[in-house]
Amino acid sequence: MRHFGHIAPEERQRLFHQEPSVFTADSPARVLATALGATLYSPATRPRLADDIVKQAERGVVSMVLCLEDSIDDAEVTGAEENLVRQFADLAGRADAGELPLLFVRVRFPEQIPDLVRRLGPSVRLLSGFVMPKFTEERGMPFLEALAGAETASGRRLFAMPVLESPELLYRESRVETLEGISRAVDKYRDRVLALRLGVTDFCSSYGLRRAPDMTAYDVQVVASVIADVVNMLGRADGTGFTVTGPVWEYFRVQERMFKPQLRRSPFLEGQAEELREALIEHAMDGLLREIALDQANGLQGKTCIHPSHVLPVHALSVVSHEEFSDAQDILRPERGGGGVLRSAYTNKMNEVKPHRAWAERTLLRAEVFGVANEDIGFVELLAAGLPE
Repeated sequence: MRHFGHIAPEERQRLFHQEPSVFTADSPARVLATALGATLYSPATRPRLADDIVKQAERGVVSMVLCLEDSIDDAEVTGAEENLVRQFADLAGRADAGELPLLFVRVRFPEQIPDLVRRLGPSVRLLSGFVMPKFTEERGMPFLEALAGAETASGRRLFAMPVLESPELLYRESRVETLEGISRAVDKYRDRVLALRLGVTDFCSSYGLRRAPDMTAYDVQVVASVIADVVNMLGRADGTGFTVTGPVWEYFRVQERMFKPQLRRSPFLEGQAEELREALIEHAMDGLLREIALDQANGLQGKTCIHPSHVLPVHALSVVSHEEFSDAQDILRPERGGGGVLRSAYTNKMNEVKPHRAWAERTLLRAEVFGVANEDIGFVELLAAGLPE
């Protein structure tokens, strides 16, 4: 699979200075963690789940979570598990399935992990791992132990994606202790923890809050402080950190707004895409685009998504610009190993080799999986090109 693989090769050549690379479910973990992009959630109860997965793959989705937890009623769990097993068997037997996304199952209890792996049988080859809810050291270790056991039993590499969403993590008096415990747990299973996911909706619920469509998670200060502390302790670039993904965006259509739209007109006018701008505003995408930009500025990669329309904006804003790529390459040139300061090739900024090295390394990894835009291509062109005709 590859990002933007659903668009025509000649269009990719027009858009990209360096096209996104091909990767598979067996690629190195560091590649997959970056390549997750917009991870689309779907209830495991959907009767045509296999068809949905194939359709979303054809539209550019590269990672999906099939949910047995909060998205379904408690009474539906048994039926959802049975449906999941049937749908995996359907996918495994289809010759027309094409390249499937990375597939993860969000479970409720540790015991579901070995049980589902056993019931999936040969179709477990389509499974990339499990999402583990309300993760703390105490609650999370049984999930990780169950994953390790299921991996051994099945012979299939399986990844964990813990969700950080518990009240203990939110409350100030218990936050540091909780983060330290989470750090111990995920470090013990470092090779199998693909990414840490943030459950911002659960954070908000602890205070009876819900952000409006013209607000981002970073405007809700009690939530922003948790994101900052999670990145501070678990997202460091010194080799001890993990990929931390952006929180879910809940909206896909807005009836009325209080504040002015947040998308400047000029990039859309230059790209002759004013209608695209209006459509994005109508569907609350201006708020989503702003939150994606803030996710990236605060050290998060990718995003949890609950609607297919959110996928392309996440991926378009994940493409490395030609200017970023140029800076990263200059910083990482072998002859710059001793450090120093140099003017950027775009002559608009200072590149300081040692402080900017970690940024440059992350940028080149993102360039590998999302590609590098041509010099005259911005996110508007990437958005427009990726939309279904």
